[in-house]
This record gives sequence, C-alpha cells and structure tokens, in this order.
Amino acid sequence: MLAAVYCLFPAYALHLQPVAGTSLPAVRISSAATRASAPQMQQETGPFAGLQNAFAVFQASKQEGMDFKQSVADAIAGDYDRDSVTADVKEAASSAPLVLFTWDSSPACKKALKLIGETGASPKVVRLDDPWDKGNVMRAALGRLTGKSSVPSIWVGGEYIGGCDDGPSDEAPGLVPMAFRGTLREKLEAAGALDSGSMREAPAAPGAAH
Repeated sequence: MLAAVYCLFPAYALHLQPVAGTSLPAVRISSAATRASAPQMQQETGPFAGLQNAFAVFQASKQEGMDFKQSVADAIAGDYDRDSVTADVKEAASSAPLVLFTWDSSPACKKALKLIGETGASPKVVRLDDPWDKGNVMRAALGRLTGKSSVPSIWVGGEYIGGCDDGPSDEAPGLVPMAFRGTLREKLEAAGALDSGSMREAPAAPGAAH
C-alpha cells in the first residue's frame, strides 16, 4: 500500500525508501484544527483504505498551509501524537553538541558527514530510516518544526542550522553556506562540538579556490 502513495506523489517518492511488505496504517488526525479542516475524512476499509486515509491527511496538511513536501511527509507518517513526537525530536536535537538526523543511503547525508568529519567534530547521528515507521513520524515532525522535511537535518548546540547544501532561512542557511561564510567552525566551537585539541580548519566549501 505504501507503493500506492508513491504513485500519487512521484516527484517526492524519489527521496523515500519503502520497507518491503509495509502498509500504511489507517490515519486519524489528532489535531483538532486539522480535523476541522478535513470534515469528510472517514476511517475507510478495504484494499485502498491506507491510500484513501493517507490522501486525506495530505489534503488536510495542504489546507493547513503546508507545502507539497511537508504534506507528503505528513501523509507517509500517518497518525501520531504531534506534541509528543515534537518533544522527542527537540530532546534528540539537543542531546549532543552536534546532531544530524539522516538517512543512511542519502548522498546529501554522506556529504554532510564527510564535511563535518574534516572539522574534527564527532556528530551524534539519529537515523530516520532505522526503523522507517518511527523515522517517518520524526521526519514529519522535523519538517513542521524547521520548515524543511528533507535530510540531513543538522543541529548545533540545540539550534537548527539547515541541511547540507541549503536551509530555509538566513539563520539556518545550511552546512555548505556556513562554510563559505566562515561561520561554521565558530558555531561548532561555541557549542562545544570540537575537541579542544583539534587544529583542523573548517572544510572549504565545494568549488572554493585553494
């Protein structure tokens, strides 16, 4: 059934990794405001129940003003306690000086980890693909919290700084832009993410002159 959702959202499905045999659960929106925005949503039965319910969540998210990617993330996540999961995400994001929420197979995540490794920092990695059912829920919550549902989601000193190549705002521009600006090492040092004896420089941004 999860594959059916991918057919609905082909542009975003490229970033998702289904688990063989996984089916979408019947979905209920826990937020009262969201329930009010989707009065036609019902608990369906039959072979297309998961797809029907996921699409109802997608529509409800769009009505809330969420963008396409976040609405798909919400649909894939299904029913969850937003307040509880958001609290868990915030706790995980603040559990170490440098935290990355990742997918193991993501090229962007691999790139970010390589760049960070060149600074001498040792990040805490929270995988969102192991297990997928828990990770999909956390990714939806991360997207609502930060405005960006893609991975990696990088946090320094409990503060979101964006993804690898970009971010949603000037305050969270992403890892590579921070390297270009020369602010990455300072941020890592202030958070205590670097060993005191480390003499490595922050990595040069890709394409920078040497």
